[in-house]
Amino acid sequence: MIRRIVSTAAVMTLVIPAVAGTAQASSRAENASVISDWNALAAPTLLGDTTKAPQEIFLYLAFLHAAMYDAVVGVHPRYESYGRHAPAPRHASATAAAAAAGHKILETYSPYAQAALDSALAASLDTVPDGAAKTAGVAYGERVAQDIIDLRADDGRYAPVSYTRTPAPGVWRPTPPANLPMAVPWLGGVTPMLARSTAQFAPPAPPALTSRRYTRDFAEVKALGSATSTVRTAGQTATALFFSGNAAVQINTALRDQASVRGLDIVDAARMFAAVDMTALDALIVCWQAKLDRAFWRPITAIQLADTDGNPATTADPAWAPLLTTPNYPDYISGYNVVIAASSRALEHVVGPRLNLTLTSTAVPGATRHYDSGAVLRGDVVDARIWLGIHFRTADTAARAVGVDLADWASRHYFRGTSHSG
Repeated sequence: MIRRIVSTAAVMTLVIPAVAGTAQASSRAENASVISDWNALAAPTLLGDTTKAPQEIFLYLAFLHAAMYDAVVGVHPRYESYGRHAPAPRHASATAAAAAAGHKILETYSPYAQAALDSALAASLDTVPDGAAKTAGVAYGERVAQDIIDLRADDGRYAPVSYTRTPAPGVWRPTPPANLPMAVPWLGGVTPMLARSTAQFAPPAPPALTSRRYTRDFAEVKALGSATSTVRTAGQTATALFFSGNAAVQINTALRDQASVRGLDIVDAARMFAAVDMTALDALIVCWQAKLDRAFWRPITAIQLADTDGNPATTADPAWAPLLTTPNYPDYISGYNVVIAASSRALEHVVGPRLNLTLTSTAVPGATRHYDSGAVLRGDVVDARIWLGIHFRTADTAARAVGVDLADWASRHYFRGTSHSG
């Protein structure tokens, strides 16, 4: 079993502080864009890896940014490192260290892209003057990345876990049209990077099929989530479709914009990406364990088979279909909601309550939305997944609570300032 190790440096506020003096001047001399550059490269690299399921992008983005963050704060110790590493060589280049760490992580987990990764590393290192600082930075970044790889070597990935629940009222089963088995059932058994365990943030049980709450949830998604709904407004449909793509790509694209518009230096950029992506991964792990444990059926099944649920207030519609094709895993809790909730809340802890966040849809070409409030964003995503017809409201609100609670906890235990903060 892997062990998470954090330093015992003094606790300081998580929000990015004003940093003065030589520490800031030194970090400002680094190439801050190296963090965003490797983040931008990581998404297509991981999504293009045919050996991985789409959900695995969260794992390897978190590993990438843990390594890059630790490489950077090893050189500029403004914040606590995530893992324990040998000291960085004096005057090593943090830019070179970050690039080498990113390259090491991606070449390890997606070796198919070796040529493209080598080219990207060369481009990153071209921004660093040749000399001892560059050489030391590369060596340090590779060593830090290897520490993270070793730390995660026995973390439960790809364990032989299967979904074996027998279909029954309220129990998930493969859904039309493809009727695919549950995706990555092992994901919930992966050791979290930040949380002590998935049990620490496990959501309560979903409502009973005969409860008033379930009846309300059923009626809402049946009316508003249907592909042929006559009560869902054009605005609601637009919101639903905006949040119907890839959450990992959506949030990381927004983080790159945040790094730019806020003018973050290399240390604060590395910390922002690490805090958000590592928190999002843990939230997704908790979510997937809940999906496996609760195995709650999706609206398409519940509505088509409502005559079997024992609830006289629900009516079956065998022809009912959702606006969006239902993903192949259980309803409770919502993955998109838990990721957006964890990501937005983690970001609030890093940059402050006014997000100034621009999101781009990965499903609707050219569509963007701006959010200053994390709470408003999280509310929109709760509604969107109902209006898509793929979740009951309780699955969304429970996911939101898990994501927020986990991010709040993580902010108190990780990515904290040190005595070198200025």
